[in-house]
Amino acid sequence: MQNYTTIICKTLQQNPHHPYTIQQLCITLQINSKSDKKKVKKALLHLVQQGKIKKLKRGGYVYPPIYVTGRVDYVRTEYAYIIAPDQPIDILVHQKNLLNALDKDLVKVCLFPRKHRKRPEGVVVEIIERNTAPIIGRITLSGKQSQAIFEQKRTTYTVLLDEKYNDILQENDKVVIALTSFPNKPLAGTVVEHLGQAGLHEVEMHAIMAEFGLKERFPDDVMESIKNIPMVITEKEITKRRDLRHIPTFTIDPVDAKDFDDALSYQPLANGHHQVAIHIADVSHYVVPDSLLDKEAYARNTSVYLVDRCIPMLPEILSNGLCSLRPNETKLTFSAIFELDGQGNVYDKWLGETIIYSDKRFSYEEAQMTIDHQKGDFYQALTVLNDLAKQLHAKRSQKGAINFETRSLVFDLDTNGKPLTVTSKCRTDAHKLIEEFMLLANQEVATYAAKLKQEKLGPTFIYRTHGHPDPDKLNDFFLFVNQLGYKINRSKTSIYKAMHDLEKAIQGKKEAPIIQSLAIRSMAKALYTTKPDPHFALAFAHYTHFTSPIRRYPDILVHRLLKQYLKGEYLYDVASYEKKCQYAVEKEYLAATAERASIKYKQVEFIQNLKEQIFEGIISGITEWNMYIEILSNGCEGMVRLSDLTDDVYAFEEKHFQVVGKWSKKCYRLGDIVKVKVKNCDLDKRHINFWLC
Repeated sequence: MQNYTTIICKTLQQNPHHPYTIQQLCITLQINSKSDKKKVKKALLHLVQQGKIKKLKRGGYVYPPIYVTGRVDYVRTEYAYIIAPDQPIDILVHQKNLLNALDKDLVKVCLFPRKHRKRPEGVVVEIIERNTAPIIGRITLSGKQSQAIFEQKRTTYTVLLDEKYNDILQENDKVVIALTSFPNKPLAGTVVEHLGQAGLHEVEMHAIMAEFGLKERFPDDVMESIKNIPMVITEKEITKRRDLRHIPTFTIDPVDAKDFDDALSYQPLANGHHQVAIHIADVSHYVVPDSLLDKEAYARNTSVYLVDRCIPMLPEILSNGLCSLRPNETKLTFSAIFELDGQGNVYDKWLGETIIYSDKRFSYEEAQMTIDHQKGDFYQALTVLNDLAKQLHAKRSQKGAINFETRSLVFDLDTNGKPLTVTSKCRTDAHKLIEEFMLLANQEVATYAAKLKQEKLGPTFIYRTHGHPDPDKLNDFFLFVNQLGYKINRSKTSIYKAMHDLEKAIQGKKEAPIIQSLAIRSMAKALYTTKPDPHFALAFAHYTHFTSPIRRYPDILVHRLLKQYLKGEYLYDVASYEKKCQYAVEKEYLAATAERASIKYKQVEFIQNLKEQIFEGIISGITEWNMYIEILSNGCEGMVRLSDLTDDVYAFEEKHFQVVGKWSKKCYRLGDIVKVKVKNCDLDKRHINFWLC
């Protein structure tokens, strides 16, 4: 009977919506003898009793369909994935089977039989819950009823609006829409905010803010609650702290920065060693747990940096004033003070609450000029700190730290917000100097917390961790690198050694940015967690975020916990702090996505006026339908549709990272340098189409 139950199940699974009678099953299975037919009947009865198959009223038998519930995650116009918590692999659903479900809707999916498919596929049978996130639409007037179009992952939808807005709205106005139609019905909505004409800088930036739920203004009750916040540091508070106002101290930040989280001070020691102090704004002194200000800061969780503005985590009175380590002002700080020798070895450290006086505010450019020309304020201190930073960097590299960087862009905007130029940020020794000492402080704070042992386990703390890369992704990356001509023997060396060899090999090469970007993508994402796991890319056993409490809420939590532990008071609350970590990861991702959206919009706005220009670009991505090109001179990325390549029919060869012409065998490979011209631009979709020249 066992053989028949297995065969019957497989047969019904292959056609889950087709009922089989006993006679049809026997014909399909080529069963003729009476004894075997009896066995089939017995097997069917057994399977029905077990609930593995279902008997219909008309006598047929079917394999019961499998339903799962999950969230829609759009990837491309042609299809979406459904992320279901109880499924190990995301479910593929083609556009025609989505039932008009939108990104992040909660849906019920009927799974198709797997057969030979690599991943599960299905069809949406019900939209259980609409995603309530705001929708940004552009008005299109048609007949008597206003309607708006909106984009989600390069798919365009139309939503009908209440007639009461007909007299207010104009063609091409941008609006924020709340959907009012129930799931499984045509899209309808109401306007909750009228932003203005599409294409205007302020309108587009506010549209991005609305899309991601970002608010510049703080609630009135929050602002009222901090109206009487103490602006003067009392003598009583000073006596509680280590007074470092006599030690020369300075900040190094971007030229347009207003919130100064961190400062440095330097003193030579009698034994020939160096005392370096990293001073961090003591935000936790002013942001009291469970206050209105604290709840608002937690909800925001991070400052967000669009191309033209900062949407702060804290009100300006704190972020740019009270907590900011501005020059010629006394400020409350939380400091990490180290004794280092000339090779960057740490001999002693001290962590605690301090008070400082900032003597000088350097921009990165000014600090670099001071180091280069060996003159100006604090040039000797800056020179020593720069030398120590290089030693710290060398030590990290020897331990295996990976130093790939992503390309950062700077936009020069005119008075109307239109982009005049797009350039890559230049990282100098002054940038790296600050980075190395922030890394040192973050590492040592995390190490201190991780080594605290009470009641057989360490007290709760927040760490910044980074797991080992996925072996398959890593192998694919090195396969690509080898095909570009970089013969890095991954099989005979460690990941760290292979990455360092590659870093040296690509220096100064045109393809360096795309290789660095792909290297970073091949690795795991850095996360906040209560687990004291290592940070792979930095090659640190323990790491945290301690140095930016003005703009990151996890840093405030780290300060609070650290202050408690320095007093000998320990907290054991992994569950609630792990939840806070997960929330911080979500908000960090949202902030990064919003920042990318503003960058992408300005890239499209910049490039649309250069349609006659021919650009040199690098192939940064290839799919079955498109090649993605990043322009070398300005970092703008767009795509060339394979259907626009009229000289041949091109097929995608995934394993070789290339497309190849069917007849000519002409090949375009990831990392190739090509020439392109702008075909068209879509500001709504933040999308650029190129012609290949």
